Amino acid sequence: MRDLDRVRLRLDRVRAAAGEIDPVFLDTPSLPCAPLGRALGCAVTLKVETLNPVRSFKGRGTETVAAQARRQGATRMVCASAGNLGQALAHSGARRGLDVTVVAATTANPLKLRRIADLGAEVRLEGADIEDARLLARELAQAGGAYLVEDSLDLATCEGAATIGLELIRDDPELDVVLVALGGGALAGGVGYVVRSLAPHAEVIGVQPAGAPAMALSWRRGTVVETDHIDTIADGVAGRCPIPEVLDDLLVVLDDVVLVEEGSIKAGMRALYEHAGLVVEPSAALGIAAVLERPERFAGRRVTTILCGSNVVPADFARWVLEPAAHA
Repeated sequence: MRDLDRVRLRLDRVRAAAGEIDPVFLDTPSLPCAPLGRALGCAVTLKVETLNPVRSFKGRGTETVAAQARRQGATRMVCASAGNLGQALAHSGARRGLDVTVVAATTANPLKLRRIADLGAEVRLEGADIEDARLLARELAQAGGAYLVEDSLDLATCEGAATIGLELIRDDPELDVVLVALGGGALAGGVGYVVRSLAPHAEVIGVQPAGAPAMALSWRRGTVVETDHIDTIADGVAGRCPIPEVLDDLLVVLDDVVLVEEGSIKAGMRALYEHAGLVVEPSAALGIAAVLERPERFAGRRVTTILCGSNVVPADFARWVLEPAAHA
């Protein structure tokens, strides 16, 4: 049995998922960015997943999972979210007449919470981080008979995210490296599976903040490692308790997982703003942060990174990006 046969995803299902996704989320720009490439010492292509109604890649997965929920007769969906999944699920649920409840931590990004509510979903706040929110989401779904969307565990979320991989290979079959933000694993697992299937020459690297390293530690040890706390500005990828089934996929489809420091994440956001004119949230800058920390690893190579979200509080962006640049 090939290693890829052990992964939960299948190419035919990923291709079918593209037909269920609102076209507003598909065929996002793959932009070669020469100024950024010159600064980093490699050829850089930016897969911009932020030019859509929810400003993140999550809409691909929630479109797929909402279609599945509707086929199963659901009338209500529940999820836990740091913000981007919740916005996307609210959007996808509204398109299909499904009520949506989003559980978020009390520390969640207020901009993301407001947008979830604006999109028509009920917002519940619970606990200090995403793991506390997940527990309440499961309880609410069980008590109310709602469809529980567990990002990354729910295979439909991975299949939707994997459609990005189809577009990456279509647009640049000769790419050398794909740098993917690694949180719960839907994006890294989905994209990694497609790239490994269709472009096995390419290296797929997951990137995670050093302040939220649970999945990276798990990948390196080959078994689930839970951590006690989260300390990163990259809220979109901040978790403590990896899902075993997702880890099993990542062990097959990723070539490496690297950790990056907070200063590098901010510097990555700044580089994207200065050289590409793009405002991104911290999770979207992880790939650039990886190149900044290890330029020799990527020198002269064709590097693609996925800009997975741009839901950042303006005051935070100013503090992390604009003010340091002004004093440079």
